[in-house]
Amino acid sequence: MSVEPAVGGDLEARLARVAADVGDAVRAAGRRPDEVTTIVVTKFHPAELVWRLYDLGVRDVGENRHQEAQVKAADLSGLEGLRWHFVGQLQSKKARQARRYAAAVHSLDRASVVDALAADDGALVDGFVQVNLTDDPGRGGVAPADVEALAERIVSTPGLRLRGVMAVAPLDEPARPAFARLRDISDRVRSIAPEAGDISAGMSGDFAQAVAEGATHLRIGTAITGMRPPAR
Repeated sequence: MSVEPAVGGDLEARLARVAADVGDAVRAAGRRPDEVTTIVVTKFHPAELVWRLYDLGVRDVGENRHQEAQVKAADLSGLEGLRWHFVGQLQSKKARQARRYAAAVHSLDRASVVDALAADDGALVDGFVQVNLTDDPGRGGVAPADVEALAERIVSTPGLRLRGVMAVAPLDEPARPAFARLRDISDRVRSIAPEAGDISAGMSGDFAQAVAEGATHLRIGTAITGMRPPAR
């Protein structure tokens, strides 16, 4: 499929507004701008939108459905420097395909996915341990008590580089205390891998709280891309 960049809409304004708000949050936290990467989540949006974002300077985009991500990555393979972050639940049987396009997988939550991503091909995929910050075992992520074991498995897996931890704030409590717990878990991971200090946390509605608690990667969708089209 051929994709051409498009002009128009409020995309540029939304992107600028979020960038300004992230900058304000970074300064309020006494941190440096280069400590925080904004990943624009483009779930359900067409490849054309990613092209437009690229044209506006975006180099980090996120997807949470493998089939959709795979198609977009193939369509936009000519965009030099574009980094795809997989942020959704990844099936073990799709992991080998995902590592062909994903620069990072933010949702490592079980040993079977880690093992499926193993490869001795000289390439490294960045991996984040997804942590479940709730008491609901049905939510995505590994229980806090099991984080170290999964982190150790990632460290020993060829083709993966442990970058840190990831979480989604619970719906039934303020975001910042949850992100503070994630920060404590991040410290535990760094006792295993001192270089794995990144924290993937914060979305459109709570990224300022995430930045205040040390987030290094923000996963922002609607605030930049606008409302998503219906799922297909």
